[in-house]
Amino acid sequence: MQPDEKRIIERCKLGDAAAFNELVLRYEKQVYNLAYRLTGNYDDANDVASDTFVRIYNSISKFRGDSAFSTWLYRIVTNVYLDSRKRRSAHPNLSLEEYLEMEEGSLERQVEDDTPGPHVKIEERERHERLMDAIHRLPEFQRIIILLYHIQELPYEEISEILDMPLGTVKSRLNRARRALKELLVQQRELFGA
Repeated sequence: MQPDEKRIIERCKLGDAAAFNELVLRYEKQVYNLAYRLTGNYDDANDVASDTFVRIYNSISKFRGDSAFSTWLYRIVTNVYLDSRKRRSAHPNLSLEEYLEMEEGSLERQVEDDTPGPHVKIEERERHERLMDAIHRLPEFQRIIILLYHIQELPYEEISEILDMPLGTVKSRLNRARRALKELLVQQRELFGA
């Protein structure tokens, strides 16, 4: 942990709101990116990110510094996401904003990318979308472990701390998740060269 980060955390523990704002500004992008990759949805990612910072604010005094702050933070994001999934499965709902009703039928809401690019950019985007779609079709813990290792690029040791599981279990589950992902992508050889 960097000395300035340690000072900010210590100030947060003393109830310094400005220090907490610094912490939020420092980590909001990483928190949101992980939340978005876990949820695959802008609104859900915002909810998870917001809940994560509320949880951090309420429990910063419990951070001992045994691991990196980012590890503790990623663990909270993951736990908030898992908690939200449990709540959602107990109380399913349909977002009114996901579909637009038109005379011709319903359209799924899409986010427009207004930066036109060459053929390569389109292919890269399609590959990424299909990859993320395949990742989101994996069972939850396989999806989480793939996202933490391959997308967030965290080392095995940090994933082990975040998920609170032995290093060997992380490696074997990651291997199984990769095989499951490969099975999902095998039908799209033209994009992935599998």
